[in-house]
Amino acid sequence: MNRASGLGAVVLLMLPAVVGWAETPNGPGACGSTDAAGNGHSTYVLGPNDRITVQALHAPDISAQPYRVDSTGYVTLPLAERVKAAGLTVEQFEEEVATRLKPYILEPQVSVSVTEFKSQPVSVVGSVKNPGVYQLEGSKTLLEMLSLSGGVAPEASDTLTVTRQAIWGRIPLTNARQDPSGDVTVGTVSLRTLMDAKNPTGNIAICPNDVITVPRARLVYVIGEVHKPGGFVLRDQETTSVLQALSMAEGLMRTAAPTAARILRPQPNQARRLEILVNL
Repeated sequence: MNRASGLGAVVLLMLPAVVGWAETPNGPGACGSTDAAGNGHSTYVLGPNDRITVQALHAPDISAQPYRVDSTGYVTLPLAERVKAAGLTVEQFEEEVATRLKPYILEPQVSVSVTEFKSQPVSVVGSVKNPGVYQLEGSKTLLEMLSLSGGVAPEASDTLTVTRQAIWGRIPLTNARQDPSGDVTVGTVSLRTLMDAKNPTGNIAICPNDVITVPRARLVYVIGEVHKPGGFVLRDQETTSVLQALSMAEGLMRTAAPTAARILRPQPNQARRLEILVNL
């Protein structure tokens, strides 16, 4: 007798017991070109809503004031007036401001610091401990973004997906594909090999507006007269046998009725589940 429970099944391994299976409910340039941690933010690429301070020697009207890059990508400064900031590195912006000040100041020296990073959000969603939107604040790898979100949750699947706006180019993964709209590319990464450092190429640089999705793993539920009832993660398995599921639940109790175990399996587009009797 074939006792393998199929994908999407609910399995009962003992009486009165039911085992259930459930799925998850439900300017681009080279990424990593910024380096906030290393070079004092000098290579960070500015964008709308970033907040900065400017120090300009012999220009007290400009110095030590907070400024925000507006929604059009400009910063308005005394003397220098409206200066394009979005798309420039901090170092390039310093040079541009200095150029604007030359008619007023001899050999102007300008220093810019980023006080709030607001233009390079990355969404980390799904089965992580702290899902949410995080700012890149410089170059970050996939592992670093997962770490910022608190790491993956115990029920996480073995595979995650990265969705990237097409303006940043193709995701450097062999399985990356472009969606039909052409607006984004999507790639998948094995969490197991990523965490075990078995495939360094999977630890890709993350781009602004990337979406990292960690789906919930498929579960099989074993309930009733077993030693450890509950839901068990199947990880990269598509199916499991009844005996394997029973083993995960640490076996039957003495009070179980092994000849009357049942599998309850959802049926597509039907509210009623298929019930299969199993003699253990």
